[in-house]
Amino acid sequence: MFFSSKKVLGLDIGTNSIKIAELEVSKTGAVLQNFGYMPTPINAMAPEEIKDVSALGSAISNLISELKTKRKNVCAGLSGTSVIVRKITMPKLDGKLLKEQIKFEAEQYIPFDINNISLTHVVLPSLSQGGTMDLLLVAAQNEIITQYLATIENANLKSNIFDVTGFALANTFEFNYGKIRDQNIGLFNFGSSVTNFIVISQGDIVFCRDILVGGVNYTSEISKNLGISFPEAEALKISASTKRDIPEDVVNYINFTTESIIEEIKNSLDLLNVSTNGLTLNRCFYTGGSCQTLGLVDSLIKSTGINFEPLNPFKRIQSNPKKFSSAYMKQIANLSPISLGLALREDSDHDPN
Repeated sequence: MFFSSKKVLGLDIGTNSIKIAELEVSKTGAVLQNFGYMPTPINAMAPEEIKDVSALGSAISNLISELKTKRKNVCAGLSGTSVIVRKITMPKLDGKLLKEQIKFEAEQYIPFDINNISLTHVVLPSLSQGGTMDLLLVAAQNEIITQYLATIENANLKSNIFDVTGFALANTFEFNYGKIRDQNIGLFNFGSSVTNFIVISQGDIVFCRDILVGGVNYTSEISKNLGISFPEAEALKISASTKRDIPEDVVNYINFTTESIIEEIKNSLDLLNVSTNGLTLNRCFYTGGSCQTLGLVDSLIKSTGINFEPLNPFKRIQSNPKKFSSAYMKQIANLSPISLGLALREDSDHDPN
């Protein structure tokens, strides 16, 4: 699953920052060779589409130059409203019959024009019983894939594969923690505009959803209520996360936003319950650039009753101490999991259409 003869760079393009990871993967483990991140050009990226291919491509090209990597092949992550992951149950089939039936099922479950999407699936053997099979349908709008390809080409790079951002997160988790078959595991990646929520049961991904909330909700709330610029509001939010003295109003706005984000997460937990016949989570791991927001994790634990613990992306992925200091590794721990999971993909690992 993880070993690749043709190495790729993991490219994680977020609305707030761009992350690139380069790994050397072997049968004995993985070593971080390169990692870089930079702010996403303003208004170049939205949760559902790329707004400025040229600006984004130039930024990625600049980051590649800084890293001085020789690799040109990338695996990029897709997320947001242009990508749908849906668990379905259907009669057991194989070969051509399965492919035809999946297309028919997709027309019922995927809210996109079937002629304008790229479609694949993942069979869930742990959930399949008797004469039925459970699988995840994965559909991405061709328009967003075209935008990503144009951006990557603009950066003088190549891409033969894409991955779902949530799947990349699960990839990083599995590489570091192994396949956990006796617990239901929830993974949360709190980004700027999107929170990726993935559930692993008996070692399989059984649920994957992008929740359109994140760090920008806090910044927007502070900016709107205090009548200050986004950069000023962002600075206040970060100051609160680092326990610095800030106005009490800022804490109130943060707490108010946390309540609304938790409601969205609880809605997703309800959807999980319905779509998996009552599956409940034993443990949750959290990561992402916004996970350190003041009170967020503590409030989640209190509200859901589920144990949340930080995801360590470098539990088994090693790094060169001569190149990366321990302080830097700590700094990128919450920023890197998606790009690392993308970098663990194989260039020859094409998804079926």
